[in-house]
Formats: sequence, C-alpha cells, structure tokens
Amino acid sequence: MPAITVDDVLVLPRVPAHDPATGTIRPVRRVTTAPSGFEGEGFPVRRAFAGVSMTELDPFLHLDQMGEVEYAPGEPKGTAWHPHRGFETVTYIIDGIFDHQDSHGGGGTITDGDTQWMTAGSGLLHIEAPPEHLVASGGLFHGLQLWVNLPRSKKFAPPRYQDIRGDQVALLTTPDGGALIRVISGSVAGHDGPGSTHTPITISHLTVQPGAQVDLPWRADFNALVYVLGGRGSVGPQLRPVRTGQLAVHGPGDTLRIAADARQDSRAPRLDVYVMGGRPIREPIARYGPFVMNTRAELLAAFEDYQAGRLGVVPAADVPHGAGQQPPR
Repeated sequence: MPAITVDDVLVLPRVPAHDPATGTIRPVRRVTTAPSGFEGEGFPVRRAFAGVSMTELDPFLHLDQMGEVEYAPGEPKGTAWHPHRGFETVTYIIDGIFDHQDSHGGGGTITDGDTQWMTAGSGLLHIEAPPEHLVASGGLFHGLQLWVNLPRSKKFAPPRYQDIRGDQVALLTTPDGGALIRVISGSVAGHDGPGSTHTPITISHLTVQPGAQVDLPWRADFNALVYVLGGRGSVGPQLRPVRTGQLAVHGPGDTLRIAADARQDSRAPRLDVYVMGGRPIREPIARYGPFVMNTRAELLAAFEDYQAGRLGVVPAADVPHGAGQQPPR
C-alpha cells in the first residue's frame, strides 16, 4: 500500500501532542463493517458507508473501497459511460492505474497516490477504465471513490477537474514519528492539502506503524469518519477495536485518536486509515443512481436532460455499433 511516502518521516512537520486540559478526544458512536459487492464491469468493492445514516455522513454520500485485488492478465475492469449530476467524486488510487474521460473533453491518468477530483455539478458523462497495457499485463489494483454532496447553490456549477498528484499532498507526522499523515484536502494542524472544495471538508490518509498512536486535531464543527483500508487497530478514547473494511463514526470533540495494534498481519503490516470530515450541509436529498439533487422534480429533470443528451454525448469513437443511450441503473 505505497501511495506516497518518505524515507524519513522525522524531517516532516509534526502535529501537536494532545493536551487533555484544552481538547477532547472524540468518542466512537458506532463501528460498521462494509459489505462486499461489484461495481462497473465487475471490479470488487467494499461499500464503506452501508448501514450508516445520511445524518451522520453529511456532507458525504458514498464510499467504495475498490480492491485490493491482484488481477491476472486480461482481468482488469472499469466502468461503462455513465452520467453524474449534483455532487463530486473523489477517486484516490493507492495501487494501480486508472484512465478517466468525460463528454466535455476532460480526462487524464491517475496512479499510485494520485487523486482525481471531479465536480459533476450541472452534469456530464464519464468513464473510468484501466489502460490497455494494464489489461494486458494484469497487476495490483487498489483505490477509493468518495462521493461528496454539493449544496443547493452549487448543484449546477460548471463541471471541473482537479488532478492532484501524490507528491502535492501535505505530509505530516506525529511527535514520535510513528505515523505518516497525508492531507489531501482541507487542513490538519494548520497544514493545507491541495484539494479545492465547494463544501468545507478535510480528507487524509494515515499510515500508522505497529504500536504507534495518532492524536489528530480535527475541526469541532466537522463530522468525523475513519475507514480502515488495511490492518488492525483501535479508535477513540476507549480504544475501540477496528480492522480492514470497518468504518468508525465519531461523536463530538476536537481530536481523533487512532492507534495501531502492535502485531499486524503480513498482508497488512501497518494500519492504514482514510479519515474524512466536513461541515454538514443539512439540506434535503433526492437521490437515485448517479444523480443527487434536492427535490424529486430536479431528479426527474436530470433523467430527462440525460436522455435528451443535454449532459453531453459519448464520443463517436467510444460508441459500439448500434448502441444507444440507456437510462442509468
């Protein structure tokens, strides 16, 4: 699980030690286990937010852990062309390579440690797939896709991309150097990640060495979600156990406590967690498939616009002979 790393974390800025006289460790409200499924053309995913209420997730909507899977030659898979409107997708690649393209001419390639941040806004068509050489060779693939809601005032914002390279993220460590903190967006202890957000949020990927502990400063007005990408550890003031594929939903406070077990499995020798938080939007949500709006009427309009081609059309070179646009599932 390389993402982006450094040879010596002790040269990095350090988050301050937690002071119990001035700060509060956020308690853990619940721990859920992600069920497994398949997405797109058949790549395996864990549905990280399954069973968690939208009230606790707000402003986030959906999180898939894609893989971790070792593909044989010919096996790597992606998605077909599909529409989006009304929210943002944040795709973080830990291992492997993904190409992406949209109906507005945007696109690119993301690989180890990169994030592709797509604001769908008013709407577009999009496709994600491994490059041909990876399909031919096979290989390791592991990543995440997070959906972030947009407030009513931004639902019809023009689509935009941010391609955030792994070496652009802010890197921090703990007072004892026991963890590497990658700040992708928002701010941790005054250090800002490169992601520009419509909704105030913070996203970080932490790698915690066996036996080490992180007390991560966290905005009190943000919610706090900790998803375990790999390894075993514990969270919160009572050190509640967590493992690969589990999500910890936190209560109020201004610090997150995350600790790695002293003994880890050889497959996941360290604790890796994806930490998300944001200011809740607290607006009505009308949601179906790839459309996230505020009302049912807006949802129906999104379907009509999609079917009428107003979200864009698939480039002719990518349309199989005789194929036509079909409504999203």
